[in-house]
Formats: sequence, C-alpha cells, structure tokens
Amino acid sequence: MDQKFVVVTDENFSQPMSRDAAIKTIKDYDKRGIIAYIVSEEEAKRIKTPENFNEPRWE
Repeated sequence: MDQKFVVVTDENFSQPMSRDAAIKTIKDYDKRGIIAYIVSEEEAKRIKTPENFNEPRWE
C-alpha cells in the first residue's frame, strides 16, 4: 500500500498525494514564499484542521 501525504499551510490541507508530489508542492510553495509542511495522510486526519498543526521547532 502506498503511503499518501498531505501538504499543510496556514490556511488549508492539500488532497492526499504521493511523496514525490508532496515534495514538489513544498518546493513550489517555497519559491512563492509560502510556508508549508508535509504530514502523513493519517496525521492530517488526526489533526483535522491547519489550526491544530503544531509547527516543528528546531532548537
């Protein structure tokens, strides 16, 4: 079974997509200055809305 991924921005979740498509989408968003993250489809279902996404912190 292929795992699907979702791209999370401040405003929305993308439709589930392949890993390669999610990476391409993230790169496109980065070029446009949009901050976005990739999560698994299962994690997106758990989070439910972008407001519930906890932005990772690299300390």
